[in-house]
Amino acid sequence: MPKWAMVIDLDKCTGCGDCMASCKIENNIAIVSPEEASEGRVMFWMDMITVYEGDYPNIRIKRYPKPCFHCDNPPCVKVCPVHATYKNKEGLVGQIYDRCIGCRYCMAGCPFTSKVFNWYEPVWPEEFRNCFNPDVSLRNVGVVEKCSFCAHRLIRVRENADIEDREIRDGEYFPACAESCPTNAIFFGDIENKESKVYKLSQSSRAYRIKENLGVEPKVIYLSERK
Repeated sequence: MPKWAMVIDLDKCTGCGDCMASCKIENNIAIVSPEEASEGRVMFWMDMITVYEGDYPNIRIKRYPKPCFHCDNPPCVKVCPVHATYKNKEGLVGQIYDRCIGCRYCMAGCPFTSKVFNWYEPVWPEEFRNCFNPDVSLRNVGVVEKCSFCAHRLIRVRENADIEDREIRDGEYFPACAESCPTNAIFFGDIENKESKVYKLSQSSRAYRIKENLGVEPKVIYLSERK
């Protein structure tokens, strides 16, 4: 059974935000008004962490892509009273939107603030309605949503592999953020497969996980910048 993971090479990442844009379009994420944005109600599944290093005037700005970390020991799953958030056998943490009651316990339990809440009925400009992805549902008001590692793509890849009576090949399934990255800073694959690129990168001396001391076992791994 594969276990899907992501490796982000910060030495390659330029902080351009292409991953955020592709994620938003791929997953039919709502566009919020400037008023909502000013209240922190921005709708992004792939976020960008901004870190400032050094003292003025010698300040260096770094940007870190931040999806859902699809933890192996996810606290969000443990606190959801209706089992709307769950972890499957392949390590993906999903969200059942029709079951969600909007209590936001999962948001409080997530140490990475990777989930967002639909405060209002989502609206899209008319010109965006022709861009909806038919493989992804439209979420309504009052539910929590999050990055799914573009699990709808996995369904299509698995169906093709089953038809051809074979296993999913390394690099065959990947989310939209990895596909759109212009510097190929995002790698995706089965971390249980020791021949996969993701596994080999996860063993790098530059590899580390954010907040690993919490014991949630995140499956998004960063590669630090080369000195």
